[in-house]
Amino acid sequence: MTGAVLPPGLPPGLILAGGKSSRMGTAKAFLTIGGDTILGHIVRRLSPQVCAITLNAPEDFSNPLGLPLLPDRLGGQAGPLAGVLSGLRDMQDRGTAASRLLTAPSDSPFLPADLVARLRAGTADPDTIVIAASEGRNHPVFGLWPVSIADDLEAWLADPDNRRITAFLRRHRTVTVEFPTIGTSRGPLDPFFNINTPEELEEARRFAEELA
Repeated sequence: MTGAVLPPGLPPGLILAGGKSSRMGTAKAFLTIGGDTILGHIVRRLSPQVCAITLNAPEDFSNPLGLPLLPDRLGGQAGPLAGVLSGLRDMQDRGTAASRLLTAPSDSPFLPADLVARLRAGTADPDTIVIAASEGRNHPVFGLWPVSIADDLEAWLADPDNRRITAFLRRHRTVTVEFPTIGTSRGPLDPFFNINTPEELEEARRFAEELA
């Protein structure tokens, strides 16, 4: 997240796009639904909720939207927590006034328009991790991550056996915020619906047509 220091208030946003997309055979972020790419939908929904958006992806990642790229600081495909760490360290490097980083994955085009507001309402404690949930399932890649956990996260990731988000969350106070499903004529839509397979892509396209 290079550039000027971000203003206080809304958190900076980091879209996690470091996965291999092995089940799709191509970068999921640039597949199209509802007349736009998945990444385009995410950026449009997230932009009003954060003070800036950065893409956690390799330096050679295709970037037609011109978003600032922030590669993992750890090598070896260490998973989404490596992206979180890179985002937190970048905030520290720039002296960002915000105390937490908002993360979202690059394969969930229906994320809530009130994601940040509801997560922030989960706790006033700037040192508490806040994650989203729906239909009884947690979605920790949608979360507010305190800058204060950066040192512990880096030390934890130094062990290559430590990659699971749920295991790391047990080390810190974490609040979970439940989000409702979206009602459609095709049935309820999980706002955190993520696209991993061609079948899920077609299902997302049907929901996108319904919501247009």
